[in-house]
Amino acid sequence: MRQLTCFKSYDIRGKLGEELNEAIAYDVGAAIAQSLSPITVVLGGDCRETSAGLKAAVARGLQDMGVNVLDIGLSGTEEVYFATDHLNADAGVEVTASHNPIDYNGMKIVGKGSRPLSPEVEMDAIRKAAERANFAPAAVKGTLTNVNVREAYAAKICSFIDPAKLKPLKILVNAGNGTAGPAFDEITKQLAAQGAPLTFVRMDHQPDSSFPNGIPNPLLPENQPRTAAAVIEHDVDFGVAWDGDFDRCFFFDHNGAFVDGYYIVGLLAQQAINANPGATIIHDPRMIWNTQEIVADLGGKAVQARTGHAYQKAVMREHGAVYGGEMSAHHYFRDFAYCDSGMIPWLMVAELVSTTQTSLADLIASRKAKFPASGEQNFTIKDPAAALKTVEAALASEAQQIEHFDGLGMDFGDWRLNLRMSGTEPLVRLNIETRGDEAAIAKHLERVVGLLDL
Repeated sequence: MRQLTCFKSYDIRGKLGEELNEAIAYDVGAAIAQSLSPITVVLGGDCRETSAGLKAAVARGLQDMGVNVLDIGLSGTEEVYFATDHLNADAGVEVTASHNPIDYNGMKIVGKGSRPLSPEVEMDAIRKAAERANFAPAAVKGTLTNVNVREAYAAKICSFIDPAKLKPLKILVNAGNGTAGPAFDEITKQLAAQGAPLTFVRMDHQPDSSFPNGIPNPLLPENQPRTAAAVIEHDVDFGVAWDGDFDRCFFFDHNGAFVDGYYIVGLLAQQAINANPGATIIHDPRMIWNTQEIVADLGGKAVQARTGHAYQKAVMREHGAVYGGEMSAHHYFRDFAYCDSGMIPWLMVAELVSTTQTSLADLIASRKAKFPASGEQNFTIKDPAAALKTVEAALASEAQQIEHFDGLGMDFGDWRLNLRMSGTEPLVRLNIETRGDEAAIAKHLERVVGLLDL
């Protein structure tokens, strides 16, 4: 039996050609039908050159198995999340490679109510069915219907803030020639109709499969200077940039400085608890102190969940959490089917800047000073598992607390580290934070890196 290497822990991602092509996409569609037994499936796709063909192949696989397909057209991942819940479909598929290189594509799949599929059970079942490719076509072929949900989607996004609270702000937005532009335009059209006094500078706004300004991945340091320069040139209040399928958004303050996603989690937690007193907030374990303190000070409850959207969403649902955030710029909302959105966060930040009459730079500055962080450092390692054991053994005698909740977590009182293995590459990912001692980060980094077998 063949092996499909495009299946990852909780999504599909592969190099075009041998790893992922239209024949494999057809088998994935049929496998979804065989494994999940859906009646209707929402289908969307990003602006990559191959997405339309892969989408059509998925649709054929589903239809041949008797499944009705609701095609929402060019869309971001969160529009599929919304449509799956809004249209009461049994599953949703977004064809996207997000921020991967131009010669890649992939798929993100959710179940009814946009519930994440369990990596160990449902995704594994789909993979095995696609690998076997032993399908018995249905007696009656499923239908294909084009559905436009963008207006309803935009209304839902706008409902997360009160437009009357917004002050006149000028915001730069960089869609990276990905899929964000059309959805953003509908959102801002509705905001304007509600009297929101916002103006925008649009950058790389039109979807373009050739990505003339590079793959839309604002997390890469080499991709940030263009946005930073435009923020300064246009004298805006803050800047926003999205990845290719816009399920993540990234911020720049009015000085053009990139804002670490860790501190955005704290700001959104603050907004969420202010609107929902006593609320539960979910966070990932890589860097935690800033989020935990903000939540505690506001009377909320902070709960840690493993890194990754499937784990974050499952814990959110378990606790009825109103918001969940990861430092990688995934932000999850209870009232958005517990799903991540790259559009809701910038609206919430705009409302926070307006109501506090404080710049994003100043909102972040005090938190960065209190809990300085290294940002995620990635290292290619011959034996990642051995590297984690080496670091733990070397530093265990100094640690006040050691946990293996998600990789290796070590708390030394005035600083802590989290060291995780990548699920897909021979990498370890290191994060360090301190209590108010920014100068110490370099020292701790040097020491931990020195223990790794680079």
